[in-house]
Amino acid sequence: MATTEMCPMKLEPTLSFTQGLIVGQISVVLLIAAFIKFFIFGDAPSPEITATIRAAERRSRTLAHRQSLLTLRSTTPNSTDRQQQPTLNKKKSSILRSPPTLTIGSILNKTYYNVDSHQPESLDWFNVLIAQTIAQFRSDAQQDDAILSSLTKALNGTSRPDFLDEIKVTELTLGEDFPIFSNCRIIPVDEDGLSLNTGRPGGSSGEKRFDANSHRAKQEGSRLQARMDVDLSDMITLALETKILLNYPKRLTAVLPVALAVSVVRFSGTLSISFIPSNQSQSTPTMMTFSFLDDYRLDFSVRSLVGSRSRLQDVPKIAQLVESRLHRWFDERAVEPRFQEIALPSLWPRKKNTRGGDDPLDGSGSSGSGSAGKGKGREIAKELKLEEARRELRAETAAGVRHELNPPETLRYRRARGRGDGSEGSFSMPGSLPDMALNLPT
Repeated sequence: MATTEMCPMKLEPTLSFTQGLIVGQISVVLLIAAFIKFFIFGDAPSPEITATIRAAERRSRTLAHRQSLLTLRSTTPNSTDRQQQPTLNKKKSSILRSPPTLTIGSILNKTYYNVDSHQPESLDWFNVLIAQTIAQFRSDAQQDDAILSSLTKALNGTSRPDFLDEIKVTELTLGEDFPIFSNCRIIPVDEDGLSLNTGRPGGSSGEKRFDANSHRAKQEGSRLQARMDVDLSDMITLALETKILLNYPKRLTAVLPVALAVSVVRFSGTLSISFIPSNQSQSTPTMMTFSFLDDYRLDFSVRSLVGSRSRLQDVPKIAQLVESRLHRWFDERAVEPRFQEIALPSLWPRKKNTRGGDDPLDGSGSSGSGSAGKGKGREIAKELKLEEARRELRAETAAGVRHELNPPETLRYRRARGRGDGSEGSFSMPGSLPDMALNLPT
């Protein structure tokens, strides 16, 4: 009895080893099938929902950045109490009169621009100039393969991962339409890019409007910013093909061909442009900054093809990953609070930048001043070359006629002088003194 209580009976397994193996394999297959169905081939959300979610994320990021700036300002002293950087005391000219201190308020007053009541501009003339520039860029791209070579070099740079083979560009379309700029308005902003204009045209009487003579318009670092709406509906396509390399457990264990085509279908947003004045103490030139507000809309069309024999076409998950990566790339470079900064050259007129008119084309003038435009300059140069060739031809023809009429006096063709004038046998010795003749028998 005691032995039975100390050694309980051993329970037999309900499933054999083979049955457990089969159940495990079926579970793995079901998990893989569910992953492929819902994760890879699952229906992508509609573009409207995706755009709304991304816009909300960008807006929250912008508000967080603005709140951090306001918090930093409240915890730091005023700008007048900040420690100024030491500047170099340069001797100023006593002839050139110093202009009065220029502020955004004085600029607005002298240009008669009221930021609260001025109507937005259509920018039709600007659209024509931009269209001509883009058309010339597309035409130049067709002449050589510079843009194709640059893209191939950039895609196959050091940032290319090891599991990707060489990336080849199979299609490049620069589009046919042009961006349309409209609704341009001027907004005063501070040094951090925050708007100083809290009023809105047609708003309630309790709103605070911007005063060009106020202290805010005269504070250091404030500037004027131009904001304009941009809309582009086109088909700008870049198609690539490469191979995914599986290098485990050994190199080139498997190779998976992949083809990808990405097209920009539409872009709409608000572009902000402003100028940062030069700083002589820090030797910084005048800068132009531009960025896009967080309310932009960027739509892509992504087509994919995976495999060599059994091909998977237009996988939704691949499209989502590509779109997400492109949006993040754009946000990190040109969407507020980030911006692009370009140094501007000097705008003073210079002789070397002069074109047109009656400038000489032989290079006697300053560098670059001898052309009168690309097309006209070539025509004038060609006419000058033809005229010079005609003059040389006429000179050679005239010289040939003179040569036939008056052959050169050489020792071989020298004639006896004095024959026929009554002096027989009288010759002149070359190099002899005048009035000395040799009387030789003839």
